[in-house]
Amino acid sequence: MAACEVCGNEYDKSFQVIRGGESHTFDSFECAIHALAPRCGHCGCRIIGHGIEVEDSFFCCANCARHMGATGIKDRA
Repeated sequence: MAACEVCGNEYDKSFQVIRGGESHTFDSFECAIHALAPRCGHCGCRIIGHGIEVEDSFFCCANCARHMGATGIKDRA
């Protein structure tokens, strides 16, 4: 068993995520999202889908990207 790095729960079904060469241990996807998912540059929500990257900023949707000045962005093609 390994302890979750977010909540500290020791769980027999914990898992590891390796990002940028660093290993992280979690007991749930909820904790993994809390620790690793980027935040939208406009509304601040956690981006758990594809999101939109404009230059060095991440957004949850085209609407938020447009609010921050991005142009030519669409949610659906």
